[in-house]
Amino acid sequence: MLGRVNHIAIAVPDLAAATAAYRDTLGAAVSQPQALPEHGVTVVFVELPNTKVELLQPLGDTSPIAAFLEKNPSGGMHHICYEVDDILLARDRLVEAGARVLGDGQPKTGAHGKPVLFLHPKDFFGTLIELEQA
Repeated sequence: MLGRVNHIAIAVPDLAAATAAYRDTLGAAVSQPQALPEHGVTVVFVELPNTKVELLQPLGDTSPIAAFLEKNPSGGMHHICYEVDDILLARDRLVEAGARVLGDGQPKTGAHGKPVLFLHPKDFFGTLIELEQA
């Protein structure tokens, strides 16, 4: 069911500083910031030859990333995103197997303009998993 790793997401308290560190210190190509109000974040993607790193900053006080940063003020790994061929089929198989889909269980449009779902971290050994339609 799982395809390739689409990206690894890192929550950061200062998106401009994190972008500069990846671009200027590590020499990576980074995208322009993109606000995603539906998800409560602003993101920047670090482009790598085999995947991407998504840098996340809260967009507003109710952002789930704000709560994460309260517990982890320096930031840290937030989630890993895997591609799936059919997100609805994947969701149905996972729910049937006992996995919990966060939110209302319906895919939302993610940063790449494709449907995404998040799976409860307690079902996957403490790791928040995002699924994205390939």
